[in-house]
Amino acid sequence: MKILVVGSDRIEALENPYVQYLRELGAEVAVFPAQTRFLDYYNKSILNKLAYRLGISDVLRRINQQLKERIGVLAPDIIWVFKGMEVFPSTLSWAKGRGIRLVNYNPDNPFLFSGRGSGNKHVTDSIGLFDLHFTYNQRVKEEFEKRFSMPVADLPFGFDIPESIYQQAVGEKEVLKLCFLGNPDKERAAFITRMAETGLLIDVYGNNWKEFLRHENIGIFGAAYGVDFWKVLRRYRVQLNLMRPHNPDSHNMRTFEVPGVGGIMLAPLTREHAAFFEADKEVFFYSSLTEAVDKARQLIQMSDKGAEEIRTAARKRSLGSGYSYRDRSALVYDQMVRLLNSSPGSPAGKFPGIE
Repeated sequence: MKILVVGSDRIEALENPYVQYLRELGAEVAVFPAQTRFLDYYNKSILNKLAYRLGISDVLRRINQQLKERIGVLAPDIIWVFKGMEVFPSTLSWAKGRGIRLVNYNPDNPFLFSGRGSGNKHVTDSIGLFDLHFTYNQRVKEEFEKRFSMPVADLPFGFDIPESIYQQAVGEKEVLKLCFLGNPDKERAAFITRMAETGLLIDVYGNNWKEFLRHENIGIFGAAYGVDFWKVLRRYRVQLNLMRPHNPDSHNMRTFEVPGVGGIMLAPLTREHAAFFEADKEVFFYSSLTEAVDKARQLIQMSDKGAEEIRTAARKRSLGSGYSYRDRSALVYDQMVRLLNSSPGSPAGKFPGIE
């Protein structure tokens, strides 16, 4: 099975673990970094940004031509597009005409765009061209099934921590504060500020937080990647999980990354969160700001022994329930084999994990 992954090849990209583990499973996997090429162009200069926003840049035309050339050389069985903001529907139609199966995985909501980076017309207009959609979100899946007659399969987010990095993270000295690791928006900033106003100490990590926050109880740090990312998630007594506006009732990447490294997560109570973890034993949920503050205080005041029991339970559940990207990749592989062996339009199977 030959797969061409179209998306990003940056260090933090969701595509990376899937590429690694699909190769381990025996698939021939190549990557065309359409998103990386676009962002490299877009962020290079103000003139490039202006040209793109005015609609006079040919960067997407060039990227799509390069993609066609790569497809022509590789002749993949499957093209797996992650989100797809940079890919023209006409390019996908061209590939489909060559007998290539098309698969999409959108880590955002394809029907609700909450910002410039969460989607565009190419995403919307391409939905009907794919032979299989993976989605992390049950509401999105229900929307797919209501609007379109096409295979849709569950693919929750996951975590990927090499044992050597996990051991480094475990060795971190605990910080008795709350932490939020992620980039800002107005809703997140307002929630964090209101928690800080109750006297809780909170450190945030990400890009441009200084433009959103200013409070004596809030510490601001830059984005953390690689080993530092996992150390930060493990180091703090409490890791806040705050959902994006387009994703209020589902789960996100931190849902699995925090418990996966043995962090103590305080997250919104959603149907999916409750299906993945046991409340007040493996993770902690809140339904309001008041409840979040109360639980955060309880966790900060908890004994070291009690905190360690939670960390151990969270890690055990994450490993035992198959929440790693290695496990997710095995499910993806099986689904793609099924797709290649089926006729177009055949129903996709359901991945385990959500009832």
